Amino acid sequence: MAPIGTAIIGGGIWVKERHLVAAENLTRAGRQPAVLNTDILSLKAIYSRSLKSATDTASLVTGTTPPDLYASDAGSGKTYHDLLLRTDIQAVIVALPILSQPEHIEAALAAGKHVLAEKPIAGDTAAARKLMEYYRGREHPAEATLAIAENYRFFPSFAFAREQAAGLGRVTNFSVRIFSLMGLENKYLGTQWRSKPDYQGGFLLDAGVHQAAATRFILSAGGSDGNDSKADTVHAITDRVTEYLLPIDTVNAIIRTRSGATGTYQHSMGSKMSAFEWHFAYEKGSISIVGDTVTVKPDGRDEIVRHFPRAPYVNEEVAAWARAIADGKPDPLQSVEEALGDLEFLERMFQSGEQNGALQRYQFQ
Repeated sequence: MAPIGTAIIGGGIWVKERHLVAAENLTRAGRQPAVLNTDILSLKAIYSRSLKSATDTASLVTGTTPPDLYASDAGSGKTYHDLLLRTDIQAVIVALPILSQPEHIEAALAAGKHVLAEKPIAGDTAAARKLMEYYRGREHPAEATLAIAENYRFFPSFAFAREQAAGLGRVTNFSVRIFSLMGLENKYLGTQWRSKPDYQGGFLLDAGVHQAAATRFILSAGGSDGNDSKADTVHAITDRVTEYLLPIDTVNAIIRTRSGATGTYQHSMGSKMSAFEWHFAYEKGSISIVGDTVTVKPDGRDEIVRHFPRAPYVNEEVAAWARAIADGKPDPLQSVEEALGDLEFLERMFQSGEQNGALQRYQFQ
């Protein structure tokens, strides 16, 4: 089939450093033979809120044909609406500030474009459900698909851990610990919409949704069908250790699964401690993911230790999306239902923290 005409919507850090590279890798045959060995995307245009941002992003394109530029201040014929009218663009990658994403996603879907949208799906579950209802309620849903980009589901370490978990039975307890310090010099903190967020959780939502997705990804493999090991209720305490990470930078939660097992989920972006680890105990063994190393200890069998390359795996998630469009089969790792679950996983913690640890019940896990 002909390459899929694609536009990138956004000109932020993640677009410049990741999405642009991934799109170009899928545009030039042979650049990513392990992912796709054909030209499946054709980058046609870039849109950003300002023409300067769109121009700066386009300057990084290394292909022979520069993309057309669109922006809110680019004048007549160069708006986002004008881009969506183009028949040679079949798909868009949307990476905008969290609260502005849903309206741009809905507009793209209404124009019949396939969408890959950055996580989280929305700023809260109410907005996410509204977007989902629109997406699922369209008259011709197969004409344009919505995928949510969550690169942690494409980490080989988590994929391997999930595969191993499927044979170990029900989760009996678990511990997740992610500690780091988001310093004032961090480039992401330098963006206005992140430094003064109008959405819940601040960086615990914007960045922390990755760790939430990874936790849910592993939990959903436990038990006979994965459902009994999914989160059911949560108690949480939230805090702000730093002066500048608004509105909170730390959450400590106790989660009970549907089967009654309990686990802890601790994430701080304002801590001088350092940790990036997941530990799961099962009826028939245990799994630990520490950094890029996975250790599996099945009862009665030899321990398995695997080390995986450190990478963002955005190329792989964009390739999966492109392949899903080409095949006409949406990738379940990028479903809106999973994205809603990731968002709710954190939102209930934030709500519990606001209520001094009051129990919150999950609905969309």
